[in-house]
Amino acid sequence: MKLKFTYILLAVTLLSTSCKKDLLDTNPTTAVAESEIYKTTTGVETVVNGTWGYLNDTYFTYANPGYTAILRTSDAMGSDVAVTTKYGYRDAYTFTELYDNTTYRNRSFWTLLYKVINNANNVIAKVDGAEGSVQDKDRLKGQAKVLRAFAYLNLASFYQFSYQKDKTALTVPIYTEPTTIETEGQPRATLEQLYTLILSDLKDSETLLANYSRPKKYKINENVVQGLLARTYLQTGEWKLAAAAAEKARQGFDLMAPAKYEEGFNSLDNSEWIWGHQQTNEQNTASYTFHYLDVSSPGSYYYSYMADPYFKALFDTNDIRYRLFEWDPLEGREGFLRYKKFKLTANLIGDIVYMRAAEMYLIEAEGYARSGEEGKAIAALNTLRTARSAKLFNSTEGKDLIAEILIERRKELWGEGFSLSDIIRTQGKVARKLFIDDTGKPIQVQITKEDGSTKTVNGQGHRTVKFPNGTDFVANSPYYLFAIPFEELDKNPNL
Repeated sequence: MKLKFTYILLAVTLLSTSCKKDLLDTNPTTAVAESEIYKTTTGVETVVNGTWGYLNDTYFTYANPGYTAILRTSDAMGSDVAVTTKYGYRDAYTFTELYDNTTYRNRSFWTLLYKVINNANNVIAKVDGAEGSVQDKDRLKGQAKVLRAFAYLNLASFYQFSYQKDKTALTVPIYTEPTTIETEGQPRATLEQLYTLILSDLKDSETLLANYSRPKKYKINENVVQGLLARTYLQTGEWKLAAAAAEKARQGFDLMAPAKYEEGFNSLDNSEWIWGHQQTNEQNTASYTFHYLDVSSPGSYYYSYMADPYFKALFDTNDIRYRLFEWDPLEGREGFLRYKKFKLTANLIGDIVYMRAAEMYLIEAEGYARSGEEGKAIAALNTLRTARSAKLFNSTEGKDLIAEILIERRKELWGEGFSLSDIIRTQGKVARKLFIDDTGKPIQVQITKEDGSTKTVNGQGHRTVKFPNGTDFVANSPYYLFAIPFEELDKNPNL
C-alpha cells in the first residue's frame, strides 16, 4: 500500500513533516513567503486544506498515520478491543506507552495537535486582511476555529481527568495567537479555561458557517459544529444543551439500512456519516488504520484489533451487529474473535469516519437521561436500537437507563475511538477479564475452516487485565492519561 501525504498548497509543502525530524517544532514551513500565502482567501484556503491534510495524512510511523492513531489508541486502552501481539498498539493496550512521556507516539500526538492549533491560529489572525469576499473570510475563519476547537477538545479529553471530577485541574497550555520558536511557552490551563475556549470557538463558528453549503463531507459545516458542541457539552455536564446540539447535528443524516452496516465502514457516502476523511488511490495514508481494524479481508496486514469475547455477550442475537462476530479460523489466529465492522475496499483504502448520526442519537439519549427526561432518552435510544434490529429498552424491566446507554455506546461505536475518552469522561474503569472458565482453563470455541470442517480450539481474549504495576483497573487512574512529552516539559519551564 502506498503511503502518500503530500498536500497541494501553492505547489509547495506547507505543513508536511518527515518521520522523525523536528518532531516538537510546531511551526509550519514553506518555500513561499507567508505574506503571499495569506494575501488572498484562495491562499488562505490552501492553508485550511493543508491543515486538514496534515491532521489526517501525516505519516509518523506505520502505527501513527495521523489523527486516526489517536482514535486507535483510545480503543486499545479500553475494555472491548483485545489487541493481539502483532505490530501497532501493543504498548498502548498495556497502558505503558502514553503514560511514558519519552515514547515516540506520545510525542507525535502532541506535535500533531499543536501544529493544527498553530496553523488555525495563523488563519484566524490573518484571514481578515486577505483579499476576497466576506463570505469566504467567514467560512475560512469558521473552519479554522473548528479545527482549533477540535484539537483542544482532544487535548482536554486525554490529558486530564473528567471535567466533572475537577474543572480546576491543570491540563495543557493554551495558544490563541500564531507562535514561533521564540514564543514563550505558556503554563498549563485549567480544564475550565480550556473548555471555555473550545465553546467560544464553536459558538463563533455557528455564526460564521451558518450559510455554508459544503461540497463534500470532509468539509466542516454547521452539522459538524453542532456535533462537536454536543460532544463538548457532554464533557462539561450540560446535558440538555448536549441533547439539543446532537439533535441539530444529525438533521439530514438518516441511520443506515441494516445491509449497509456490513459493508465495511469505509465510505463517506454512507447516509449517516456526518463528517469524515476521504481517501483516494493517490492520498491514502489514513487508510493504513484499516490494517489494524480490518480482521477479515485478505489484504489486511496486522488484523490486531480483535473483539473481547465478552463483548459479544452484550448483543442479542437478532441485532444486525451480532452477525459481524466470527471466530477466526486462520492458522496463527485460531480462536480470536473477529468483529467484521471495518473492511478495506478492493483497492486497499477506506474513508475514515469521525462523526455519525448514531453517535448523536446516543448523546441525545444520555443528555436527556442525565437531565431527568426519561421518555425522550428512551425514544432516542430505541430509535437507534430499532435501526439495528436490537431489543428495545423497556423501563419496566428494571435496568438502569444510563448504564444501558453507555453500553450501547460501546456496542455502536466500537473501533471509532471513543473507548478511553468515555472511560475518562464518565469516571469509569476499564473492564477486562481473561477468557477462562471457573477452573482457570481456556474456554473452548468452535471454528469453521475454509473447507467447511470444524475444529475446537481455545478461545482468545484479553491478555492484559491489570495495570503495569500489577494493580486492578480503577477509576481515575493516571495510567489512563496521556503524558506531556518530556521534550516539551524540558523546553517550557512554565509547565
